[in-house]
Amino acid sequence: MNSINRRSVLLAGLGAAGVGALAACNSASGSGGAPGLVSPSGSAVTRVEKKRSSTGKVVKRSLTATPARLDLGGGIMARTWAFDGRAPGKEIRLTAGDTLAAELTNQLPGRTTTSIHWHGLALRNDMDGVPPATQRAVRAGAAFTYRFIADAPGTYFFHPHVGVQLDRGLHAPLIVEDPKEPLSYDDEWVVVLDDWLDGVTGTPDEAFAELKQGMGGMDHGGMSGMSGMGGSSPSPESSGGHDMGGMDTSFMLMGADSELLGGDAGDVKYPYHLVNGRVPRDPAVYTGKPGKRVRLRIINAGSDTAYRVALGGHQLTITHTDGYPVEHRRTDALLIGMGERYDVLVTLDDGVFPLVALAEGKKASGMALIRTGPGGKPSPSVRPKELDGMIMSASQLRAADEVRLSAKRVDRVHRIELTGGMDKYDWAINGRKFDMNDPDASPLRVEEGQRVRLDFVNTTDMWHPMHLHGHTYQLGSAGPRKDTTIVLPKKKVSVVFDADNPGQWMLHCHNAYHGEAGMMALVAYAS
Repeated sequence: MNSINRRSVLLAGLGAAGVGALAACNSASGSGGAPGLVSPSGSAVTRVEKKRSSTGKVVKRSLTATPARLDLGGGIMARTWAFDGRAPGKEIRLTAGDTLAAELTNQLPGRTTTSIHWHGLALRNDMDGVPPATQRAVRAGAAFTYRFIADAPGTYFFHPHVGVQLDRGLHAPLIVEDPKEPLSYDDEWVVVLDDWLDGVTGTPDEAFAELKQGMGGMDHGGMSGMSGMGGSSPSPESSGGHDMGGMDTSFMLMGADSELLGGDAGDVKYPYHLVNGRVPRDPAVYTGKPGKRVRLRIINAGSDTAYRVALGGHQLTITHTDGYPVEHRRTDALLIGMGERYDVLVTLDDGVFPLVALAEGKKASGMALIRTGPGGKPSPSVRPKELDGMIMSASQLRAADEVRLSAKRVDRVHRIELTGGMDKYDWAINGRKFDMNDPDASPLRVEEGQRVRLDFVNTTDMWHPMHLHGHTYQLGSAGPRKDTTIVLPKKKVSVVFDADNPGQWMLHCHNAYHGEAGMMALVAYAS
């Protein structure tokens, strides 16, 4: 798998119809739940929590959401919100079976409410952090303690699930170590990717307000060659507004186009792309020794950007995606959508090497460095040849034998039609905009013990990373176990999961702006 350009393989794989299947379910109502549905804190949830394998150890953490002034490197300062004054926040690390007791204190300004969602973890439903579906939002000046057993090893992260707060600095890695770790390596480095505008060109709320106006009223003259509202226009690095037929576009990105993503690559104009909170001209640095084997845990915490990731002068061996092991595959580069995580192994060469996160389709990138010997710092705009070599995504991977779902008859199928567009910014599921104020209005129902299939059918002109809370699904009959997967424009992806974690769970696009606009549904267990 060396001399062939893998782009065609990737495109075929990502868009494969019937790659597997997944299902949707029900909805929830903050405290007690809707009639006929399992309550987020009901007896069924408690029963399953008691069955989780536990070490008996409790790991306590305090997290304070507060305004912060962050140094992004190179003299760039940003006013944002963060956990304990840093972004990414301080990593939480525990061993599978440990209980996490994390107290969130809300010191955000005004009457801003918040929460923490533990992205990718199959945990008890009332600790999932989705107001008002699974809990009441944490009010300004108040605190809430999340307490749950983390029994699945893997690479995860946490972030709010209120509005578009994900696009501020409120996120951090969560690593659950395997006490019987089968991989052999000398060290590891957690790598967090992020697209950044907060406190530089405005706020995520201002960006969302602009996007919600849609493009229907624009004068599209001179905007030929657009693909799904991509096209040719201002650089994503530009921070100034542009008048498009009388409409200000300080935040709306025009011209982001990617063959890998099937056309339109993103909606939002970001002045910076960060790796571990740093800009490319003043990057984060990992210092190691030649010949050492390092595990990179790569997390895309961005809100609107897929990243193509490569390490100059090296190949990557993929071992996990979204916390679950896969049959090992070597590649030059990875395509990582928002919310996805990949673990890779790399044997370090001697020198200084750029770890580049190319903002797919956006003519920009983030960068960190791996240093094992003498050498100068690469240019901030360096583009390693590996970025144009073999590019791999989840659709080309297979689940490791020990986590592959057994063959089983599907009990329930839900068609998850992804609808909407940039014209009216009316993103939705099955044509219905999700109302967070009435989350259990039309739930997608499942029953405990069922094998469920979800058929993601993307009718839009844009790609969507679809994330299911509280479960991992499998792509097809032997694909990887995932909780977030890329669905390309005009394509279908099917996934399957076992309904083994009762409660009311969100299913949504992990583009923060698409989800907030309404591309969200509730998968709920019948009581």
